[in-house]
Parts: sequence; C-alpha cells; structure tokens
Amino acid sequence: MSIFVLEAIRIPRGKGNAKGALHHVKPVDLLKNLFDEMRNRTAIDPSRVDEVILGCVGQLNDQGGNIAHTAALYSDWQTRGSGTTLTSYCTSGITACSMAAAKLLSGQGELYVVGGVESMSRVPILSDNGPLFTDPDVSSKVPFVPNGVIADFIAARQGYSREDLDAYASASHNKAAVATENGYFKRSLVPVRDARGEILLSDDELIRPGSSIQSMAKLSPSFENIGAEGFDDMLCKQFPEVSHIPHHHHAGNSPGMVDGASLALLATREMASNLGIPARAEIIGFSTKRAAAIEGLTGGYAAAEDVLKRTGLNGTDIDLWEFNEGFAATAMNFAQQLHVPPDRYNVNGSGIAMGHAMGATGVNILSMMIDELERRKMRTGLIAISGAAGAGAAMIVRIY
Repeated sequence: MSIFVLEAIRIPRGKGNAKGALHHVKPVDLLKNLFDEMRNRTAIDPSRVDEVILGCVGQLNDQGGNIAHTAALYSDWQTRGSGTTLTSYCTSGITACSMAAAKLLSGQGELYVVGGVESMSRVPILSDNGPLFTDPDVSSKVPFVPNGVIADFIAARQGYSREDLDAYASASHNKAAVATENGYFKRSLVPVRDARGEILLSDDELIRPGSSIQSMAKLSPSFENIGAEGFDDMLCKQFPEVSHIPHHHHAGNSPGMVDGASLALLATREMASNLGIPARAEIIGFSTKRAAAIEGLTGGYAAAEDVLKRTGLNGTDIDLWEFNEGFAATAMNFAQQLHVPPDRYNVNGSGIAMGHAMGATGVNILSMMIDELERRKMRTGLIAISGAAGAGAAMIVRIY
C-alpha cells in the first residue's frame, strides 16, 4: 500500500518572545489559519478525515487540553474521528506523520491530518516542568544532559571550532534569506491573518540576512554555566576521549525559539483517487529510532540510518537532505556521519535561520522538502530531527 502526501503547508515562524509578530495570536488561531487554508486548497469534506494527529511539546495553558482536537473543532472540522496531541520532544511532528502513516498502512483509516504547533512566546520551552528536566532523581538516572551542553560536547568530540560553527550558522541565515527573497517557500507558506483578515506575518521573522563569522563573533557562549553544574564532568567521564568541553554555542548558532504551526494531509492511494486531489509526494519509509540518552542530539542520525536500511536505499539515492538544525554542531555532525554532499543539505537554511517551533518542525521541514524537490525537479528526499534524551525521527519521501 502507498501513503501519499496530498498537501503540506505551514505558517511563517515568528520570534518566540513578547515582541514577536505572532505573540498575541493564540495557538488555536495559528492552527485555524492552516485548517482554513487546507479546506480552501483541497475542497475536502472534513467528515472524511479519520483523525487529526498533531505534535505539541508544551501541552499546558494555551496549548493544553488536547489542542489537536480543540483546534479542529474550533476550525469547524467535524472529523470522523477524534484529535490526538502527542509529544516526542523535537521529533513530534515527524512522529505524528509516522503514526498516521502506520495507521493508514494497517487499514485503520484512509485520510489523516497531521502536523503540529508550538507558540514558544506564550508557552516557553520547559514550561511543563517535566521530571526529565527538573527532578534530579530522574535526570541523573536517565541520564539527561541539556541540549546546549550536548551540542558543545559534540563540537568538542568532532573537533569543530567556534569559527566552524559560526560559518555554518551564518550560511544557514544567508541561504534562508536568498530562498525567501526568491519565493522558494511561497508554495506552502500560509500568511497569518487576524480576525479582520489583515496579514500579521507573511515570511519567517527570525532570518538575519548578511550574517557572517564576524557578526557572530560578538555573541557570548550560552551554555558554559550550565555545563559547569556537573554536566561537563558527566560527559567527559562517559567519553574519556573528550577531556575538556569548550562552550562555543550561542544565540546565533543555536536554534531560535519561535511560534509556528504546520499541517499535512495524508491519504491512501484509493482515497486520493476518490478525492481527486493530485498527490504531491509518497512516504516510502519512516523511523523513530533513538540514540543513547546521554548523547542527546544524535537520535536523528540513528533514525536516518535506520530508515535508509529499512527502505533498502543508500545515501547516494537521496537527492536532498533536510536535518533540523538543532545546533550548528549537531547539523554538521549529521552531514559528516552520513557523508551528505553540502550542495544537497539544508539547501535553504533550517532551524538556526528560521527557528525551531518544536511540535511543528517535522511538518515544517516536510513541506519545505516537497517544495524544493518540486522546484529542482528532483525525486527523493530525507528529513530528520534529533530531540532531547536521544529521541530521533526520520522520513523519506518521493515526489509522485
């Protein structure tokens, strides 16, 4: 059985603070912008949708109470089944896609809406005070190391200098600026409008055109104090080949906190034919394999390796690669480990330049991947994300 992506859309990402363009927009309204657009683009009858599955990491306050179900009802999508909100940390969006694809493959329905939302200006990161992050008994048992410290550790282990990281990060910003200027994102980008129909944000807000090593050199490291709380020592003891962890990641070469949302429509071949909606892509494989918890942000590499094996493909079979830039070092390490050609990797920038709206990121990069494969007339793309405590997710799509 084949699983098709009929449509994949996203809103532009707004700065995740009180001055961001989307701070005053409720998460349900971010999603309503997309539910309305999905109906306009596909003319779909929501009663044919079996389930809505959305990723959201901070499930409290504005994002609590099963926001997937709430937002669908609020948007007047009276679906056949209920809505489900899930978290697998930063991998939540790809996990939502994978769960829907698995249900479709097993005959548990024919049509699913997937995606995610994260309003990080209204529900800041770690607002849920989960035990992994706040309970020393739990975090030491896992063991858990904060993501920024893990990124600095990966840089030390791989021998990446501060200049290497800043060069990668500035390139991400500049590629995203060029892509925005040239309209590469317009196919799937849905402007956010207020209740009067006025546009609040039409392009990703975080991008800094003209970024350079020199401009980033002015930024101070962010994670040195956290590392000194015992996490550096924990990592050096576990990995004796690393005797010291210089702290090189800062606000410019780390993922930006943003407000964002994304939706995709997945269907079986028969349902796609019945609806008369041309398929944009086919999902040919997915994985949620993880890495060791102490290594944190290396799960995306494990999942990518696994999905290649599951599908019988090699790296040379992949035309474009998109790995969420959790930090400059993790993105550089992913490409190094999988021997990804630079001209096929994160070609329009990624999380460093445009931000990481955690629950929404999976379908954000899915939509960007499909857009770029179509634009370049290429066929096969791999998307991947690493998350906290070793979480990983990857998916391969092929233009249909």
